Amino acid sequence: MRTHTGGCHCGRVRFEVTAPANIEVADCNCSICSKYGFLHLIVPADRFKLISGRDALTTYSFNTHVAQHYFCSSCGVKSFYIPRSHPDGVSVNARCIDADTIESMSVAPFNGQEWEVGRAEYRDSPDP
Repeated sequence: MRTHTGGCHCGRVRFEVTAPANIEVADCNCSICSKYGFLHLIVPADRFKLISGRDALTTYSFNTHVAQHYFCSSCGVKSFYIPRSHPDGVSVNARCIDADTIESMSVAPFNGQEWEVGRAEYRDSPDP
């Protein structure tokens, strides 16, 4: 395990996340993830720390309103959010992690268009 750093495009939002050097991420095909190109690195909440930018965050939710999507109000980048699939965790956008700490990244598809089916398949596979 190592501490990865990252943040939004303008740099107002910065975070740390504890995860392996070789990360496994999910590529969800739901409406919002596919539009953003979000690659999910899901971690327990205690392995995520917001370093700066809390005052710059704005929140968006839809459908069940369980997921809380946090965006930088300056540049619009969603570098992390609280996912519906893991409401006690954090999903970090692997594209927002500073590249110098990632040794490798493998990407697995996640069927978010059929969320209930995708979640069942996800539970039956190893956690990313």
